[in-house]
Amino acid sequence: MTKALFREDAYATSCQAHIDAIRDEGVVLDQTVFYPTGGGQPGDRGHLTLSDGRRIRVVDTRKGDGPDEIVHVLDSDAPVPVSKGPITAEIDWERRYRLMRMHTCLHLLCAVVTGDVTGGQIGDGKGRLDFNLPDTKLDKEAIAAGINRLITEDHPVAAQWISDEEMAQQPDLVRTMSVKPPMGSGWVRLLNIEGVDLQPCGGTHVQRTGEIGPIKVGKIENKGRQNRRINLLFDS
Repeated sequence: MTKALFREDAYATSCQAHIDAIRDEGVVLDQTVFYPTGGGQPGDRGHLTLSDGRRIRVVDTRKGDGPDEIVHVLDSDAPVPVSKGPITAEIDWERRYRLMRMHTCLHLLCAVVTGDVTGGQIGDGKGRLDFNLPDTKLDKEAIAAGINRLITEDHPVAAQWISDEEMAQQPDLVRTMSVKPPMGSGWVRLLNIEGVDLQPCGGTHVQRTGEIGPIKVGKIENKGRQNRRINLLFDS
């Protein structure tokens, strides 16, 4: 089990940790600030600094086979640690922060566009959501204006937790049709953008919508008979 420090503080850029396991696919730590790929958000990149001063590049972060296990995928040319021991784990913060801003922005898109979400992806400086809106005409300028208004209003953003039982009693909180919130551990993590949006999410986010900065709407695409894909980009 890897303690996920990013759930407690998404702004933490580094941590001290110990290597728990060394595998072909990467290194498992006892705790980490690295977010693993999931929920449409890419895994973090960065470096591990060994006790002897060597820096090893982490090119991706993924969920492992074990419960709550996080694997740090190393550069193919990087020396693999030969023994377990203390290390410093440090993420590529500038990239992570852009992902946090865009992930939060996609929650604002959910608030502006009414419809079930059928898919989504967060990229570095861009993102998109697919909506089940077969008979709806979407206005790019209106969507962009609505999102930018919510950004400039600078709403607080915070995580909160509800029990599995509470989640089961509030199915309308789930906006995604293809991905259901993980249940079974007793608690479900929600992201609350105060007065704007509340839904299950395990990703990393900014603390206020004003941190996102101005955005623009790119292409709105038809993906099949029902899906409408809305692409967002940072406008600065």
